Amino acid sequence: MSEMLGIDFMQRALLAAFLVGLAAPLVGVFLVQRRLALIGDGMGHVALAGVAVGVWAGQSPVWTALIGAVIAAVVVELIRSSASANGDVALAIIFYGGIAASVVIIAKSPRGTPASLTAYLFGAITTVTPGDLWVFGVLTVVILAVVAVLRWRLFAVASDEEYARSAGLPVLALNLALAILTAVTVVVSMRIVGLLLISALMIVPNAAAQVIGRSFRSALAWAVAIGLVCSVGGVVVSYAADTPSGGTIVLLAIGVFLVAAVGSAVRTRLARAAGARHDEAEGHGHEHGPGCGHEAIPHGDHVDYVHDGHRHAPHGAHYDEHSDEHSDEPARAYEHSVGAQLREGGSR
Repeated sequence: MSEMLGIDFMQRALLAAFLVGLAAPLVGVFLVQRRLALIGDGMGHVALAGVAVGVWAGQSPVWTALIGAVIAAVVVELIRSSASANGDVALAIIFYGGIAASVVIIAKSPRGTPASLTAYLFGAITTVTPGDLWVFGVLTVVILAVVAVLRWRLFAVASDEEYARSAGLPVLALNLALAILTAVTVVVSMRIVGLLLISALMIVPNAAAQVIGRSFRSALAWAVAIGLVCSVGGVVVSYAADTPSGGTIVLLAIGVFLVAAVGSAVRTRLARAAGARHDEAEGHGHEHGPGCGHEAIPHGDHVDYVHDGHRHAPHGAHYDEHSDEHSDEPARAYEHSVGAQLREGGSR
């Protein structure tokens, strides 16, 4: 370990992996909510065309890739929101167009060959330069700042776009912001895990976190933790095992997901075998308690809270789903819950 930390390029590799492990799950959580898990692939292939333009023009491939990916993100979102074509069609056009453009452009480049794209397709973390690291650091700070400011609005739009629109939120602007965040994350990650694998680092930690976490807030924290462990741990393992860093990072993340899924299944089975069977409420980003803004209803020896038209009762680290037969106003719960989060900026 000390030998690895004494090598300059490995120090840069570990720092780059830390930045990617921090940023990718933060953006991926909203893509999972919107069921756009594969949008990173579309952005990645357009970013590859941007890389080819950079090689052809003798410019930094990072900046040309960023410009190409951001333009593609905006175009995809505008097409999707216009209802003139669905998101799948738009993504397919971007996907194949990016691949075709990258092949044609690199073939005409006097400065590169198709092999020049390999480091960006599959990742080459040991080739990260100090200049790349500064760019990745700035872009990561931008991602963190935007998510910190807009996280509850992005969550509201991702969970129920129609309600968010009726509540007066700028849905198109928020969707564009998320698309641009995705493009930026793809570019930050392309030298670390590769454009072909970046979607995995945005999605798999969040898939594992949804199994472990019991609310949006806890799931997001778990996703970031898993992303960091898998990114940095994957670089360490790849150095020791002499394997490609991108593939190692993704396989490690998949391994964590499988462990979480199996552990959850075993825990559920043991709980049922012990006679503790009950219905758990779906995880959400709100913590119930006195003054939380939801209707409180006494129920036996505890208190239920009306949320999304359901009655949730705190039970250990999660919430149970209880009958709403005694609730007088369940229909107003959903509007009240998201509205309270937006008004208070998600402070709970």
